[in-house]
Amino acid sequence: MDTRIQILALIATGVLLFIVLELVRRRRLQERYALLWLVSTVFLLILAAWRDALTKVADLVGIAYPPNALFFLAFAAILVVLLHFSVVISRLSDQTKILAQRLAMLDERLRRQEAPVLLEAEREPEPEPEPEPLTARRFSPR
Repeated sequence: MDTRIQILALIATGVLLFIVLELVRRRRLQERYALLWLVSTVFLLILAAWRDALTKVADLVGIAYPPNALFFLAFAAILVVLLHFSVVISRLSDQTKILAQRLAMLDERLRRQEAPVLLEAEREPEPEPEPEPLTARRFSPR
């Protein structure tokens, strides 16, 4: 590997590490997901710093061409991340459905409690009988 490429890879990995740590510090990335990114970044940092690391990993896995080992490991890591996110999304979907059902039940209970009060308020008060108009009465002599 050329020294310039190695330096560029080290700088890019360092920037990625800084971004992950900054996202955790600003609470934009939860710690449980940051751990995965930190492990990946450390792995990339080791590969960038140690020139023969990819060759050793390829030999260990049994892959003849070292860059293919990198693609294989990245693909496997992405599959694990996708599986993890599928589990998280499924759990969140179930929780959302349960929360929506509970909200509907609470809304219905509130409507039932407020219904008598609203009906009483909406009822028009019975009109008072109108007084008879004042007219001249005729008195009949007795």
